[in-house]
Amino acid sequence: MNITVVGTGYVGLVTGTCFAETGINVTCIDTNVEKIENLKKGIIPIYEPGLEDMVLQNSAKGRLSFSTKLTDHLDVDAVFIAVGTPPGEDGSADLSYVLSVAAEIGKNLNRYTVVVTKSTVPIGTSKKIKNAIAAEIEKRGVNINFDIASNPEFLKEGTAIDDFLKPDRIIAGVETEEAEKIVQKLYKPFLLNGHPLLIMDIPSAEMTKYAANAMLATKISFINDIANLCEIVGADVNMVRKGIGSDSRIGNRFIYPGVGYGGSCFPKDVKALIKTSDENLYSLEILKAVEKVNNAQKEVLFKKLFQHFKGNLSGLTIAVWGLSFKPKTDDMREAPSLTIIENILQNGAKVKAYDPVAMKESEKFFNGGIEYGKDPYDVLIDADALLLVTEWPEFRIPNFKIIEKLLKNKLIFDGRNIFDPYEMRELGFTYYCIGRKTVN
Repeated sequence: MNITVVGTGYVGLVTGTCFAETGINVTCIDTNVEKIENLKKGIIPIYEPGLEDMVLQNSAKGRLSFSTKLTDHLDVDAVFIAVGTPPGEDGSADLSYVLSVAAEIGKNLNRYTVVVTKSTVPIGTSKKIKNAIAAEIEKRGVNINFDIASNPEFLKEGTAIDDFLKPDRIIAGVETEEAEKIVQKLYKPFLLNGHPLLIMDIPSAEMTKYAANAMLATKISFINDIANLCEIVGADVNMVRKGIGSDSRIGNRFIYPGVGYGGSCFPKDVKALIKTSDENLYSLEILKAVEKVNNAQKEVLFKKLFQHFKGNLSGLTIAVWGLSFKPKTDDMREAPSLTIIENILQNGAKVKAYDPVAMKESEKFFNGGIEYGKDPYDVLIDADALLLVTEWPEFRIPNFKIIEKLLKNKLIFDGRNIFDPYEMRELGFTYYCIGRKTVN
């Protein structure tokens, strides 16, 4: 089979590469000439474990190629649209890139093809894509058959390769039997390993993507809200989390308290689903509360810092471990670290930060406004406190003797509850965390 994937961002590049891994001939398209030239040289624009090797291997075998010209790569069984849908100021998804690709397909399509939406788009977008393609075909005065399908992605940054090759489920929305056959054929290698392919109507497939992310975001905001109450009443949220997580109806995933969710999906998708509901004169009150709680949670760690120093951070140096919104990615979109660091800087303190992979990405946001260290301990030198923001594995068992020696104060603010409060007390640290008692 031959397919084209339009967009070489996170979703598009992972999708194209993983399909190539199953033996499909894939061309990935992007209008960014520099990005395409770099991909041809094996230079990957994103950090994702295992992706670089897979791109290189499939490119060498001729199954994966890159181009800037969609018009040269439409003689295929399917075209996947995987371009960005950034949020607008009102929270709605910007569909300009998606519809631009649809129009270009319509202007150049010459054979039956299934056009598959991989981008996360609001319910009803596939109909807009279909109309955009049909309008351009009609302008040409030709009669070319095509189908549309919705195939939302459920990739987690940091484990995207495994998520694609070993999915919990594959969701596909189709309108015709012919489109279903193409989708079935594309995903046959995964079905052989027992991964379920759920075929449904297109609006349901579009809704499934948003509903899944909204549910996970809800679990995160719920446990963060409970964690804040635990601190007030003297409960330990870690014990509470274990207690409710052992209930099979709830489960133990996405109920770890912290400094709020971020990334490219949850914030954007929650906003878009709220916007869709408002446009349809229905208010999703639970999701509005989820968003409100999450925005407030990004302030919690800073507030602890601010209160400890009695409202005066001027002239202090604060060390920050972790910048990306989660481990195993350099993605800083909507990352809690952005809110935390901005608050620190605005209150007159200096920030020294370390992250295993996201420091280069961080420069796009802070533009020289913070310092970076060559390793976790480098940023501790003469710092007044340490804030742990992202739970990278290398932060889990640090050398506390070195931390004690380098920090001016034995003071740690743990936004991910990585360390044990009682061990911190034995070591003589003042230790703040989320949803548990402060120890000193």
